[in-house]
Parts: sequence; structure tokens; C-alpha cells
Amino acid sequence: MKIALVHDDLIQKGGAEKVFLALHDIFPEAPIYTSVASDYWVKYCKGQKIDLRTSFLQKFPFSIELNRYYSPFLLHALAFESFDFSEFDLVISSSARYAHGIITKPSTTHIAYINSPGRMFWEPNQYFENEEYGVFKSLKFLARPFLAPFVGWLRAWDYVAAQRPDYVIANSKTPQERIKKYYGREAEIIYPFVDFDKFEVGEEALVEDKEKYFIIITRLAPWKRVDIAVEACKELGVKLKIIGTGPDMGRLKALVEGAPVEFLGYASDTEKVRLLKGALALINTQIEDFGIVPLEAMAAGRPVLAYGKGGVLETVIPGSTGEFFHGQTKEALMETLKKFDPSKYNSDVCKKQAKKFDRIVFAAKIKDYVLRHW
Repeated sequence: MKIALVHDDLIQKGGAEKVFLALHDIFPEAPIYTSVASDYWVKYCKGQKIDLRTSFLQKFPFSIELNRYYSPFLLHALAFESFDFSEFDLVISSSARYAHGIITKPSTTHIAYINSPGRMFWEPNQYFENEEYGVFKSLKFLARPFLAPFVGWLRAWDYVAAQRPDYVIANSKTPQERIKKYYGREAEIIYPFVDFDKFEVGEEALVEDKEKYFIIITRLAPWKRVDIAVEACKELGVKLKIIGTGPDMGRLKALVEGAPVEFLGYASDTEKVRLLKGALALINTQIEDFGIVPLEAMAAGRPVLAYGKGGVLETVIPGSTGEFFHGQTKEALMETLKKFDPSKYNSDVCKKQAKKFDRIVFAAKIKDYVLRHW
């Protein structure tokens, strides 16, 4: 059986790319098709002897920097529709925007793993509030009015494209509901994973910090609402360590004056595990469709204090592996922090919950799905 894998683009190194690489680990001989790939990913694939096949967009000047601005002109759509998959028996696409829009012949099975229907198309207001524009952030105010006239045909294309896969997988309940609402398609859920083995280290890995602290691990962007944690910890005099960088760091640091809040910037996987194991709990203030970091905290044996919306509702068990606060506000988080009793949470129980989302489980479910549908 000849298999190909497809991904929207290879620019970032986030959760979607991690899941996509796990798909390639399951099917290591499969070539990878994508619209554009950064130098990092080109070198990575070459080093791993992965057959990387990019679209005509790769040849455009500044193809990486200008990538998001191709959308209104349906250039991504054209890029994916131009790929030829006639030699393959099975194609698996990993999509949050365009990859599910590939065209395959009737005898080729197409399975789409959809992280979410494209927010630019279906939830543009939320998309523009959350999106980061890098070196073009000064042009952000132009993006919404510029793209607004194109939303109609982007939606039309996306709806048609979503009918092309033979089978659809959602990465959690929220995308599953969006897939049904926007595409009219049923999707089975196969959750992303946590690399559980990375957290199976001894107690010698604990951070040498006699002061008790909470921890946040996230990209520092306004929509993540890290500010409510900074303000809550400042007001309560609670120590907080923040791992991550991003465009909101300057604003957040301005809030910290006089507070026991420490910005650690980037941390290696080893350092992240060490800091998680030494923490009282992870604080999770954002809404995400799924969210890997809460699972990483539980894999490290630590509970999660999370805003009670989105993917955490599918991974965190209140009263057992963490707690939810039900307002995305400083006050709601403060109440949760005041009531928090670390002795209430068992490290082994947290680990057992995370183990349900291990990479091995993900691989087994993908293989089973393929066998059932191919």
C-alpha cells in the first residue's frame, strides 16, 4: 500500500506539527506534501531522509513571511489542488486550513485529520483577535477589512473541499462540533498525545527551589490571558514561574513590578520537566481546542488549575487531577488559588490520567482507524 501525508504548511514548530510528525513515524516511508516549508523544516526533512514535496508557493519570493496573505486569493487552495496523488492508495491530510482540499482519484482513500475548520473562514472575528502577525503586526489593522470581502468565497471553497475526504477525524470534541456545524460531516475523535516517557524521570530531577510555586507554560500572546494569572499571583503574593516567549511579554512584565513572578523565557524539554515536577500546579488561563500542556503537567504528576472551557474539559478531572475556574478573570482564579490544597492531589492519579493520552495510544488508534476504513 502506497501512502502519502499532507500538512497545511511546515513553518512553525507547534502542536499540529508534532502530531503530524507522529503520523510520519507511523508511516515512515510516506512522502510529505505541504504548501511551503521553512529552512528549518527543509533541513530537518533532509536530515531525517524524509521525502518532502512542496508546492509552487515555495518558489515565491518571501514565501514564508507572506504565507498568510495568500489566503484571500485562494493560492493555498490552488497549491493543494495541484498536487498529483494518482500513485497512492491512501492519503492522510493534517489540516486546520487547506490540506483537506486535495483532490484524489476515486480509488485512492483520503482520510483527513482535522485540527479545526479554518478559523479565518468560519470564525473571522475570533481569528483576528487571536492571530499574531510577526514582522507585519503593524499591518494587522488592515487585515480584517482587507479579508472581509473574501470570506464568502473562502467559506464556499472550504465547504466544498471538506466534502472531498472519504473519512474525517477530529482532534477533540470542539473541532468535532465545528466539523458537523460548518461541513455537515461526522468525525471520529482521535486525541493528540503527550510524550509520557519524557516525564518518567526520578525525583532527582526536581527543581531545587524551597519556595512553593505555580507554573505557566505557553506562548505569551494576549488571547492566552496570562495577565489574569500575573495579577492574581501578584495580589495574593503567590510565586509564579512563566515559561514561554511571545509578543505579550513586554506588557506582562510591566504588570509584574513588586510581584513574585519570574519570566524564564525558553526552556528545553529537560528543564520543562524539571520545573513541572517541582511546581505545586500548572495554571492554564487560555481556551484551546485541546491543549497538550495540561497533559504534560499531569504526566509530571502535577494537578492543573484551568479556565473551564475547551479541551481541558476532556483531559482534566476536577477534584482528582485539577480544578476549573469558571470565569476568565483575575477574581475567579484568585478564588481557586485560595482554595487550592496540594495534598488533595495524588501524583500517581495525575500520571494515570495522562497515560490515557500517550503517544502509543495515539499510534494504535490511527492504525486501527486506517485498517477499518481503507
